[in-house]
Amino acid sequence: MIKRYFTKNDILLIAALLLLSGALMLVLLLSQKHGSTVVISVDGKDVKSFSLYEDTRFVIDGYHGGSNVLVIENGEAYLESASCPDKLCVNMGKISKVGQSIICLPNKVVIEIRGDSSEEEYDAVVG
Repeated sequence: MIKRYFTKNDILLIAALLLLSGALMLVLLLSQKHGSTVVISVDGKDVKSFSLYEDTRFVIDGYHGGSNVLVIENGEAYLESASCPDKLCVNMGKISKVGQSIICLPNKVVIEIRGDSSEEEYDAVVG
């Protein structure tokens, strides 16, 4: 005799949760805004920024002599190469949406996508 592990209500609950999570994921993906600026920070200080709409190749001088090669093309930014041993930053892929970033911890390099300053929202106002 075959035991039943799921009741009808269990299956309905699982289906509802899957639909809800799929809808939430779709809303989050569609609400992301395409960025306009790539900002490079080394050791916590902004050192350079580029338009995301102009194809560029830039060598970043990282912390303690490390280096990364940033490439911007077709409205996306990515690290082509890095002097760090694990190359995790190179494998992070391409970014183009506001708030996305690529981080190279050994070289203390952060590449961040930002939008127009008029579009950016503040989390809090301190007075």
